[in-house]
Amino acid sequence: MKEITVQELKAKIDNHEDFQLIDVREELEFDICNLQGELIPMGSILEQVDRISKEKPVIVHCKAGGRSAAVVNELERQFGFTNLYNLKGGITAYAQEIDPSINLY
Repeated sequence: MKEITVQELKAKIDNHEDFQLIDVREELEFDICNLQGELIPMGSILEQVDRISKEKPVIVHCKAGGRSAAVVNELERQFGFTNLYNLKGGITAYAQEIDPSINLY
């Protein structure tokens, strides 16, 4: 599984790179804080696989990286994705290392 750091994600955002950001947390978590990604909760992502790009890099994140890693592994295994990246440390690492104004829970 490929991973990306929060610093690398920030650079992609700052450079206006073309990528898809998917948040696999639950809606309640997303409402507390988010990185402006697309919300596709872990429990429904396999049924919504058509929403995931195969044409550009896709960065998947959750709170700390565990759920998103499981999602990346499953999508690669079941659907043959080769363009997925897990965000190391999730939104928690992003808040701690990049943007301390993010409300953590």
